[in-house]
Amino acid sequence: MAAPKKAAASTPQHKTDGGSPPEFTREQELRALRDMLLIRRFEEKAGQLYGMGAIGGFCHLYIGQEAVVVGMQMALKPGDQVITGYRDHGHMLATGMDANGVMAELTGRRGGYSKGKGGSMHMFSKEKHFYGGHGIVGAQVSLGTGLAFANHYRGNDNVSVTYFGDGAANQGQVYESFNMAELWKLPVIYVIENNRYAMGTSVSRASAQQDFSKRGVSFNIPGRQVDGMDVRAVKAAGDEAAAWCRAGKGPYILEMQTYRYRGHSMSDPAKYRTREEVEKVRHDQDPIEQVRNRLLAAKVSEADLKAIDAEVRDIVNASADFAQHDPEPDAAELWTDVYR
Repeated sequence: MAAPKKAAASTPQHKTDGGSPPEFTREQELRALRDMLLIRRFEEKAGQLYGMGAIGGFCHLYIGQEAVVVGMQMALKPGDQVITGYRDHGHMLATGMDANGVMAELTGRRGGYSKGKGGSMHMFSKEKHFYGGHGIVGAQVSLGTGLAFANHYRGNDNVSVTYFGDGAANQGQVYESFNMAELWKLPVIYVIENNRYAMGTSVSRASAQQDFSKRGVSFNIPGRQVDGMDVRAVKAAGDEAAAWCRAGKGPYILEMQTYRYRGHSMSDPAKYRTREEVEKVRHDQDPIEQVRNRLLAAKVSEADLKAIDAEVRDIVNASADFAQHDPEPDAAELWTDVYR
């Protein structure tokens, strides 16, 4: 019997449900720009520190995907929860976690959010309703569903926003979570961050159904494809999904069609795609440049935009300085926060 033919590798073409997203006010554009710039500059600095050896272990950067988490946060209210996988620094900053604490955790210092013991993939903030940072692919999906169950049980109108990638979308526990969430009408938004390559394999080679918004069809969960490079489109979709969940209608799936500029992690040379492909996305779709261009067209001065970038750079530089000079945790910390 002949072996099945291997599917040819190709760059998947993203397409969304069409239509122009609602315009932002000037204040919304400025907020989006600042929040996305903070993530971009932070991740660039984290990459530098990793190259210098100040950050060890794994480090997955969010550069290119900033519009997804920033747009979603603009659609949420206080009390809503966020949980994600290992590409998590952007989500932390978007929820309002302090840059010093995030960077200090990356360098393993006592001022980090997990006291220097969790590193890049394992940070939490009960105050900001951020529940990780999880290194096991897809593990956060069942946990995020559990957060939604807690909301349902308590009778509040909070929503659990559960992020995972195109690679994790093929995990069995994801579908068990979908089934439970729809059966119990749980208020959870499943955000699939489709950056096209998972750990290094194009979705065209790894997924039989490449329209991830349809992954909930067999469970009667509605889904929508979204331009994840346009923060306005993300917020509009987030508003729609949150309203659905708060009305007691159950879960909702958003496929955010986005793109990461760096490799899967800092150790990934990303030879599975061309430099020209990356540069084309940067040139044509960069989420920060889109906002910047709209602000310039609205007569916001170049000087004002540079001032925002300078403020963000000051915050990030201060966090890097703190993270390199804060003391390391005491050896006794090995025995704290351990359940027996």
